[in-house]
Amino acid sequence: MEIAKVGDEDKSSSLSKRASVKLKKENEILFASDIARVGKEDKSSSSPFAAARVIDQTFLKKGAARGELKRVCEETKKYNFRGLCVYSEHTKAVKKYLADTDIKVITLIDEPIGSSAHQKRVKMAEDAKKAGTDEADVVMKISDFKNGKYRDILEDLKEICKIQPTKVIIGSGYLTDEEIKKASEIVKEAGAICVKTATLEDPLDNTELQEKAKHVKLMKKSAPGLLIKASGAIRTLADLEMMLKAGADIIGTSSGVEIVKEAELKNSR
Repeated sequence: MEIAKVGDEDKSSSLSKRASVKLKKENEILFASDIARVGKEDKSSSSPFAAARVIDQTFLKKGAARGELKRVCEETKKYNFRGLCVYSEHTKAVKKYLADTDIKVITLIDEPIGSSAHQKRVKMAEDAKKAGTDEADVVMKISDFKNGKYRDILEDLKEICKIQPTKVIIGSGYLTDEEIKKASEIVKEAGAICVKTATLEDPLDNTELQEKAKHVKLMKKSAPGLLIKASGAIRTLADLEMMLKAGADIIGTSSGVEIVKEAELKNSR
């Protein structure tokens, strides 16, 4: 399925051409680093280390107390997860707590379905970067996509992806197989580092993980070279391994601690 052609990049962009090239190189280095790390590990392994290093631990609780946030960060450091995904209100504090680690601080932007106006989305991404985020998990404008506004979506994501390394959430549970393919192609063209299945309010629950695994395979095939992040209702080691076998490189879950403990128990037998 062909992606809508776009014209010259928006000349009003706040980034100069030189800055854009520099950021593109930084994204490529980050991408290569993740691919190298994942490639060295047995992704289907039940070893605690292998499980932890593909997990973006998720903590999405608005108004969380500072003590609770610190506890989550300490758990994230203890188990050495790939990253910790939080709301923008917590980005700055998490960056401080994880400053002495290589764990990525990830900010969720425009959940649950990407309904904010373009300029507001850009500002959200810019503010997250200023607060210290390493990656942004940005929800695609799902309603616009369902209405066939592919060019608008591409232009929106292109500007956002220039700001920092960006994983784009396409909301695969809302989409048909053909739409998943199309969305993944758009995300790749936009310059993202990763296509992600879902975030809050994912229509697919834990009983439908086989369907999510199918989505991961479609995304992998449609956006070759990009990382694939599976997220939503992944709660056990078996769930994680199912997604990795389908082709996921990263797992987004709030059950990271439980999954690693399960891997530790399995590994000790």
